[in-house]
Amino acid sequence: FTKAQGGWILSLDADERVTPELAQEIDLLLKYSPTFKAYAIPRRNYIGSYWLRYGGEYPAPQVRLFLKKEFKYEEAFVHPRALMEGETGYLKRDIIHYSHRDIADYLNGLNGHTTLEARKWYLSGCKMSLGRALWRAFDRCFYRRLLLKQAYKDGIYGFAVAFFSGVYQVVSYMKYRELILNEKDRPKEGGV
Repeated sequence: FTKAQGGWILSLDADERVTPELAQEIDLLLKYSPTFKAYAIPRRNYIGSYWLRYGGEYPAPQVRLFLKKEFKYEEAFVHPRALMEGETGYLKRDIIHYSHRDIADYLNGLNGHTTLEARKWYLSGCKMSLGRALWRAFDRCFYRRLLLKQAYKDGIYGFAVAFFSGVYQVVSYMKYRELILNEKDRPKEGGV
């Protein structure tokens, strides 16, 4: 963000696209004195050509438009939070998020993100237990995604994303345990 010239930043990932409707909405907003310092924008998340509409995948607004001088991201390996004071406004038009080319790409991403999650827990000193990981798996998969947010309405894609959100917790825990076990097995300095 430091090289940006304007006062406002629209932060996008490489796999995200601005719809013409969103571009128009932002243009109008910036012409007429925005009320807030930051705005969350809904995202349409895709696996291949399938748009995930349920299970918490849409509208899934994220802060992406903000005043440069007022905003920063949390330093985190995975899923950094937006840090800024004050209320956030909400835009109506979507960002298109081509998050995964296909299910294989989705699973590769899951593998990478669980490694980062495990490292985050380990390096922050978080005390994660198997029971907590299993509870989080149940909570994220069945309770939140399938029941509350109706992922089943997205058919097999909704069930898969809900299921793998639970698997994410368990695999992250397994990788976290590996980090702890590897640390215990590492020889101490000066030792044999």
